[in-house]
Amino acid sequence: MKALQFSAQDVPEIAELPIPDIADDEVLVAARSVGVCHSDIDLLEGRYIIPFSYPIIPGHEWSGEIVKVGRKVTGFSVGDRVVGECVIAADHFGFSISGAAAEFFVAKPSWLHKLPDQISFTVGALVEPFSVAYYALVRAGGVDASDTVVVLGAGPVGLAVTAAAAAMGAVTVVVEPAEGRRGIALSLGAKHAVHPDDVVALLADITAGRGADLVVEASGRPAVMATALELVAFQGRIAYIGIDVGREASAKLGLIQSKELRITGSIGSPGVWPETLRFLANSGIDLSPLVTQHFGVDEALDALDAAHHPESTIKAHIDLVGTLPA
Repeated sequence: MKALQFSAQDVPEIAELPIPDIADDEVLVAARSVGVCHSDIDLLEGRYIIPFSYPIIPGHEWSGEIVKVGRKVTGFSVGDRVVGECVIAADHFGFSISGAAAEFFVAKPSWLHKLPDQISFTVGALVEPFSVAYYALVRAGGVDASDTVVVLGAGPVGLAVTAAAAAMGAVTVVVEPAEGRRGIALSLGAKHAVHPDDVVALLADITAGRGADLVVEASGRPAVMATALELVAFQGRIAYIGIDVGREASAKLGLIQSKELRITGSIGSPGVWPETLRFLANSGIDLSPLVTQHFGVDEALDALDAAHHPESTIKAHIDLVGTLPA
């Protein structure tokens, strides 16, 4: 089989590898769509939040089809369309253990969820980032049509927050310097999408000076993270979801107290995948505009390169069509 493999730091390659064997309690999955995440680039460049070693196959945003089941497996069958969680006890699928960027890979049934018929393989590979967005809103207490939600940053997760908050009924405002990403935010349900220079005036107008009921910080930029404190309303909420490790910015921390703010931080999406899949299926959200480029497995290095250029790429997907030999 063919796989995208990081053989060493800064050494990606398309590798020819044997199709893996499965144990009695495992399944073999044929990958169908695999998203390239900025975390994959961090992994390639030698950075990640838990220990790992090379060689490693990346790929934690994926959808696939079960092509073989171990004799002790129950609840899953050959032909089932599935997605899978990436945090597995102390391991992270696609980071500390090899992931889905291969024509075939091994999975445990406990990681997997069946993909509803309404959800395509392309959107299925977006379930992981969407679940992160959905979890952030759940952690923040949820939103409805009474809320004005400001999303800072229109990367893949920020756009997923936009789609979820809009589907929940909130008036959703996206703050993003890139015009093209603002356009996609509007297509996903944002009521307003503005340049950072214009958000204060817009909020004053649409909330009669109250400010945002919830600010979701999705950029991971420290200066923007500080701005959230100034945009949120009295007794409002802030959800920090953008990831930054170690950088600093000045912030008016006294606003936390004087505004009586409730602040949550979240990482990953533990415990909400079943709800996330039901929400996606029942809401009718189409996340496919997030995927700006598609590549075959032989072009996986090009997909990595595209992910290095956020000015032109929101999400690059590797599409696979592998079938087991007879």
